Amino acid sequence: MVNVSYDASGDLNWFDPSSGTTWVYNLGDIAWVLASTALVWIMIPGVGFFYSGLLRRKNALSMIWMSMMTLAVVSFQWFFWGYSLAFSETAGKYIGNLQHFGLKGALQQPSVGSERIPSLAFCVFQLMFAAITPMIAIGAAAERARLGPLMVFVFVWTTVVYDPIACWTWNPHGWAFIMGGLDFAGGTPVHISSGTAALAISIYLGRRRGWGTERLAYKPHNTTYVVIGTVFLWFGWFGFNGGSALSANLRAIQACIVTNLAASVGGLTWMLWDYRLERKWSVVGFCSGAIAGLVAITPGSGFVGSPAAVLFGFMAGTVCNFATQLKYIFNYDDTLDIFASHAIGGIVGNVLTGLFAQKSVADFDHITTIGGGWLDHHYIQLGFQLADSFSGLSYSFVVTTAILWVMHFIPGLRLRASEEAEILGIDDAEMGEFAYDYVGLDLAASGAAHTFHDDTHSHGDVPLTAGGREPRHLHMSTAHKEGSLESGVEKRVDPVAE
Repeated sequence: MVNVSYDASGDLNWFDPSSGTTWVYNLGDIAWVLASTALVWIMIPGVGFFYSGLLRRKNALSMIWMSMMTLAVVSFQWFFWGYSLAFSETAGKYIGNLQHFGLKGALQQPSVGSERIPSLAFCVFQLMFAAITPMIAIGAAAERARLGPLMVFVFVWTTVVYDPIACWTWNPHGWAFIMGGLDFAGGTPVHISSGTAALAISIYLGRRRGWGTERLAYKPHNTTYVVIGTVFLWFGWFGFNGGSALSANLRAIQACIVTNLAASVGGLTWMLWDYRLERKWSVVGFCSGAIAGLVAITPGSGFVGSPAAVLFGFMAGTVCNFATQLKYIFNYDDTLDIFASHAIGGIVGNVLTGLFAQKSVADFDHITTIGGGWLDHHYIQLGFQLADSFSGLSYSFVVTTAILWVMHFIPGLRLRASEEAEILGIDDAEMGEFAYDYVGLDLAASGAAHTFHDDTHSHGDVPLTAGGREPRHLHMSTAHKEGSLESGVEKRVDPVAE
């Protein structure tokens, strides 16, 4: 029987017989953490829809499948040993132990995150962070990876990359926590680790067919999906950042305020940078900037004031926008610009937190005491932030690369899909299902006459499509004027990407 009771105020009490201490858990705090858990949950399919909309339609469903698969795999991993490896009370400086293997002993005891909530509430809240992180990373596998090995990769990656970084960042025994690094909701464990893993995945998988040509300069196939994904993410981020206060207090409210403000400014900034090139008001650009602003404010959301949030959003919308061009400079195929948005955005957020963190803001909960950042003349904080950022970046890149190459030499676990699967589309090749009925009907109607034209899934007269996430594509009118196909049929531009 669970040894809990309720006091006169209605709070939940647990008496610890080993120490003779009575722990008081505020029901309002528990309710806020559980509500935040649900908010972060919706972010995971949100990432799937956001990524899916940016791809070609022949790969749209597999990305949504990845989001639900990742949630399921990490839920088991977290129960099995993930929570214990990250948040055991007897953890070392780099990783925990199996004290809570199978969630043993994770129930009514005070959590390592806050003594105001029991460990089980903290456990399920942190599960959502553990689940969304590999989902962000495996977006880099879009259009060219096998789905079965991805499930293995997610389990292994969460165990050997995410759990240690979460431990050293948030566990009171972790080296970055002891050093004094400030990371309120996941700048390094979530965004830098996943963005850098995406870079490692992109390099390992290699470039898709047609890299560097108009063949891959396609427009997002479903901009509505991009908006829906952004809505889910923005909505859920109130729980992501606000819930990280682990209490329904002024600090949680402040985290929600700066989260919304940074996202708004980031979206407007990215959109305006794109407008200067094409004189078009891009909703994809706005959504990309909003995500960048949300990423950047994540580590500082519990430490900075509202004026600083404007700068967070502006810097994220600017730096991440220009960082999307890195893939052209270094010739790697980051399909969805995950490294630019999440790793670079996370570093921007960590650095700005070192500059603008305030003791007064952290004390909004009347519990947290920090030295502050440069605004409070605590100049060493910037060094702490840089050390944490580049430790997470280098660790994630090296270990992710090692995982990929070990899997490469294990029969059946090689991640790269075949050339034929890439041409056909991962949805058909790996799932036999489609995001839209008319895609399947189109294939059935073609029958034996179906042919493959390089990276185009067509019946012989449908050419490659134009467009792209950032403004590097030919305008439709320009592409329309370019020659004809070998068959003599005038070259058409399909307004809907493959």
